[in-house]
This record gives sequence, structure tokens and C-alpha cells, in this order.
Amino acid sequence: MLKHLPLALAAALAPAFLNLTAYGDEAQSPSSDKLQVLLVAGGCCHDYATQSKLLKEGLEERIDAEVTVVLSDDKSTQARFEIYESDDWADGYDVVIHDECSANVTEKPYVNRILDTHRDGVPAVNLHCAMHSYRWGDYKNPVQPGAENAGWFEMLGLQSSGHGPKFPIDIQHQNEHPITKGMKDWTTINEELYNNVRIFDGASALISGVQETPPNKRQLKQAPNAQPNTATAVVAWTNEYGPNKTRIFSTSLGHQNETVADARYMDLVSRGVLWAAGRLQEESK
Repeated sequence: MLKHLPLALAAALAPAFLNLTAYGDEAQSPSSDKLQVLLVAGGCCHDYATQSKLLKEGLEERIDAEVTVVLSDDKSTQARFEIYESDDWADGYDVVIHDECSANVTEKPYVNRILDTHRDGVPAVNLHCAMHSYRWGDYKNPVQPGAENAGWFEMLGLQSSGHGPKFPIDIQHQNEHPITKGMKDWTTINEELYNNVRIFDGASALISGVQETPPNKRQLKQAPNAQPNTATAVVAWTNEYGPNKTRIFSTSLGHQNETVADARYMDLVSRGVLWAAGRLQEESK
């Protein structure tokens, strides 16, 4: 299941906060020669107001980038973003970070506008609950390439349908890749390990996560000697999407604010952004 698994995470970020630079329509006017990054955040189940600040500051601290944030205050699984209503929604941006959690947004023209932009060559970085967004039909079983409900998963390069309980995840890097070169294995705080339903052709796993969960009270009542359960899944990967082989980087890590603020996580995301934009060697610090 794990293709040529490479690498790891590294370095240092304290949980600091910045004001967001733009919302809504203002987000379409990037104004410098820096790498222009669009961060779309919001939806269910996460503290996106805090995490978008952490991501903006962490990226701008590490790389020569200007991060424009589009943040929704809709905290449901139906969060929509006005910016996606336009066909040219990503004009002026070098890379888009999807950090939304919109599982029940299933309007095909809306989703296709997002996918068409990446299919045409705009790179993407996908974080955590982006893996569980824009899904419908029987998404719990492997979808087939080209299927009516496969579009978002094909862009991601990996299909995930859910996660287990919150427990620490051991981060393990196998082979080397420019994104993870020199990064060391580490262990997260309590995090969600997203499952892997399937990995698509064109996707390459970078990091695997191993999570051990102890038996719960019900399991212990049924079997007093029950052993912990160990689950393994890909937690960071790259993908080549569409006819232009658009660069896509994704990590399913990042549920907790403390994880997003962790220097090792921010280094991984920063290098994923640079790689997706084709500037990793050129601009990495």
C-alpha cells in the first residue's frame, strides 16, 4: 500500500499569532514579488481561526512568501467559500493551501471549479480535514479512477474515509525526498490517524504514522487480557494530478493547535509548499 515511502519532519515554531491579511474578495489582490500563497480555511471540528494564524506566521517566518487567508466562520460540514464561486478564483497565486473541512458540500459545479484550477496547473497543499471534504456516494470503499465521486480523491492522490481515537502517532520516514530530507522521526501529541482506503497512481508516500490505542472499557470487560491495537497509515504524500502533472502535497496531520504550532509540523508544511511551487531548492532556508 505504501509506495516509495520517504522521509520526516524538522525544526522550530512557538505558537505565535498574526493578524490575517485578507478575507473574501480582498483575497484576490496579492501585491508583492514573494511566493503568493492562498490559504483557505474553515468548516467543521477544528479551531481554524487559531490554526490559520499559526500557518500564516509559520510559513512567512520560514519562506519568502506572502500568505493570504480566506477564513470562513461557518463551523459546520457545509462550509462554503465565496472565492470558489469564480472560475478565476486562484488567479495571481502560486500555490493554494486547502485547510477546509467541508464534508457535506457536494455541489458538483462548485467542486469542479476547485479541481479544474488544479488540473490546469495551480499546485495545492492539503491539510488534515481537507482529506475528508467534498465527498459523496460510497466513499468508504475504494473509488475507481474517473468515477463520478472520485474527483477530489484523485486530486489528493489518496482516499481516506475516517480516523480512530486521539492518541499519539509515531512519525516514521522511510526513503528520502526533497521535502523530508534530513528530517527526524518524532511522536505527536494526541492526534487523529486518518485511514487509507486507497492510494492512486501518481501518488508517493513520504511519511507513515503508527498509532497504538489501548483497549477501551467495553473491550476490557469482554476480554480482560485484550491487547492494544496498532494501526499504520500514510500521513504525508505527494501526487501528480491531471494532464499537467500538477504538484500536490498533502498531510493528514494537524488536528490539534499544538500540532500545527509544532516546529516539525510547520517545517514539513513549509517545505511542502515550496516543493509544490517548484521552489524548494531555490528558496528553502
